[in-house]
Amino acid sequence: MNFIDTHTHLFTEQFNEDRKEVVQRAVEAGISKLLLPNIDLDSIDAVHQMVSDYPENCIPMMGLHPCSVTENWEDQLSVIKGHLFSRDYIAVGEIGMDLYWDKSTKNYQEQAFAQQIEWAKELQIPIVIHVRDAFDEAFEVVDQLNDERLTGVFHCFTGSVEQAQHIISYGGFKMGLGGVLTFKNSGLDKVIKQIDMAHFVLETDSPYLAPTPYRGKRNESSYLTYVASKLAEIKNIPIEEVAEITTKNAEELFGI
Repeated sequence: MNFIDTHTHLFTEQFNEDRKEVVQRAVEAGISKLLLPNIDLDSIDAVHQMVSDYPENCIPMMGLHPCSVTENWEDQLSVIKGHLFSRDYIAVGEIGMDLYWDKSTKNYQEQAFAQQIEWAKELQIPIVIHVRDAFDEAFEVVDQLNDERLTGVFHCFTGSVEQAQHIISYGGFKMGLGGVLTFKNSGLDKVIKQIDMAHFVLETDSPYLAPTPYRGKRNESSYLTYVASKLAEIKNIPIEEVAEITTKNAEELFGI
């Protein structure tokens, strides 16, 4: 079986002690590609270093995470743009809207989100969207900018059937499923049951949101198989089929 972890932050300090072993475990578990979403200006070098160290497995993205957007967002994006337009990235990410931690930056977040969407369209690469407590706000931005050039993934999808249908209506978007799918009372299983497999890719969001039985611990890319197993159970299909479909979806979306 071949899997793609479409969203993993293995470049962060949580893996400084055993990064090589973590990558090895992922490869041994059948996760051949690890897609690395940038976070902010401080993480850029770490992302590039990982790609340099593991060129067969790691593929970088470039973007500014909404939780890192501040009042000097234009200066931040100037640096992001410098990288984005000077080398190859698989996507613009991770970008989006997060009103869970700080609602005061909502206006800055919307502007930074919109600007980065425009760059993705210009470069003809997908966007990777982070949404937390902000589906309506994120939809509002994407609704305005969506056209045939825009593709991407709503990463760590935890929404309703209606929100899933809104995403599907864009035409070029997938939903990223991670550890939350395995949480006992998340209710996500009931939503996912009603959505066709054509709309899903798999992810871990390591080191966050580790799946059951590792919930609350550090997540890593090899744990993607637990998400795949849960999806197979929900859909009542073999895990091999989950691997085949989600990998194909990721390859088509990201042009791998």
